[in-house]
Amino acid sequence: MKLDRFVLIVVCCLAGAVATFWITTLILAAISIPFAWLALIPAAIAAYVVYRVIQDRLNSEDDDHYDKMEY
Repeated sequence: MKLDRFVLIVVCCLAGAVATFWITTLILAAISIPFAWLALIPAAIAAYVVYRVIQDRLNSEDDDHYDKMEY
């Protein structure tokens, strides 16, 4: 496994744990405060942006120019 892919997996796991805690906190707050559901809109937008960045990073041919080098 390449180092950059391993680091990406670790960062994604940590970000997933933080995002899970954050979303859970927002949902629990939304239960007690009716207008707190509006706070889930930025969370959904942020999740979509992170998903698109990771998808672009994994599928980009420009970032793989070091993979063809012989060490």
